[in-house]
Amino acid sequence: MTDLTITPGSIVLLAGFDDIPSHQFLVDEVFEDCITGTALTGPLAGEYGEPDIALVLQVLSRPT
Repeated sequence: MTDLTITPGSIVLLAGFDDIPSHQFLVDEVFEDCITGTALTGPLAGEYGEPDIALVLQVLSRPT
């Protein structure tokens, strides 16, 4: 099972939704039901977002 411990500064892989494919996302804040931050890849790269935490497929890296 994948460890989904998400912290500020983590880079996560978000599931695709609507016409947006899966993409990497830099986490700024973590809430009970969502995260906030900036898309790093894909058509939303550079855009701020507040995706539902259920969209997180994998934690790719954590801050050191």
